[in-house]
Amino acid sequence: MESDRIKKLLARIDEGKKLIDKFRPLPPSVLSRLKKQFVFEWTYNSNAIEGNTLTLKETIIVLEEGLTIGNKSLKEHLEVINHKAAISFVEDLAVSGKKITERNIREVHSLVLKEIDSKYAGRYRDIQVRITGSTHVPPEPYKISEAMRKFDKTRLAKSKAHPVKQAALAHLDLVGIHPFVDGNGRTSRLLMNLILMKQGYFPAIILKNDRKRYYTTLDKGHRGLPDDFIFFVGRALERTLYLYLEAIPEVKTQFITLAEAAKISPYSQNYLNILARRGAIPAFKLKRNWMVTKDSLLQYTKDHQK
Repeated sequence: MESDRIKKLLARIDEGKKLIDKFRPLPPSVLSRLKKQFVFEWTYNSNAIEGNTLTLKETIIVLEEGLTIGNKSLKEHLEVINHKAAISFVEDLAVSGKKITERNIREVHSLVLKEIDSKYAGRYRDIQVRITGSTHVPPEPYKISEAMRKFDKTRLAKSKAHPVKQAALAHLDLVGIHPFVDGNGRTSRLLMNLILMKQGYFPAIILKNDRKRYYTTLDKGHRGLPDDFIFFVGRALERTLYLYLEAIPEVKTQFITLAEAAKISPYSQNYLNILARRGAIPAFKLKRNWMVTKDSLLQYTKDHQK
């Protein structure tokens, strides 16, 4: 059974997506700025989670100016360049109209490890590995091909589940199989966002600062309790939605803060905050402030003042 908090989170995500869709197509300048921001943040955070020491600013310099950073290894530079190429590949797959396949996963991995590990780039491992900090033990090498065929038929197949759940569970299971010697995390996050983008959603960027919670919820998922990880991925996607909503000028004219809402409703700001967090009113969080439309607030008041 889907937990109540996940249902409310998914409802908020879908409301935010509908609002963004209402203003599409967005101006080219806005789209270009957002795309650059996501490529930089996605690349920096995904690599940093795996131990890459390049800062966000240094990552941008490498990608924008093609410069090298002193005292940083060639491998770290290649990880940045390769990840951007992998994002481009994933974006093309997302709009191709074709089914995501097991082969696509190997192609993404090949880009992630290009010129870093020519022996294993795009190839399944032939040695046993362990996931650092996790109690989960990935399958032995001879079981990987069968596990990936099963993965293809389940996690890459059409599903009636919400795209956030599909993406999160695909990420969870691929990391659990750990089919590659290295690059499993980056490849899994790329696949997760491919699934989201293919269905009209946006990339969920997992932040380096959330690394501990990310691994904790992953480990819990591998023990058969995936809800926390699904919620974690949903919250990461919600952050992306906020960035889109913040970039649409018209949104600010339609929405009011909860402080403003309290002045025109019989409810206090604290109570409205509780309603927003519970998903009882269609609100979204812009930076630190919950926002709600006057119409939805008046409708809620009308429905609950009978």
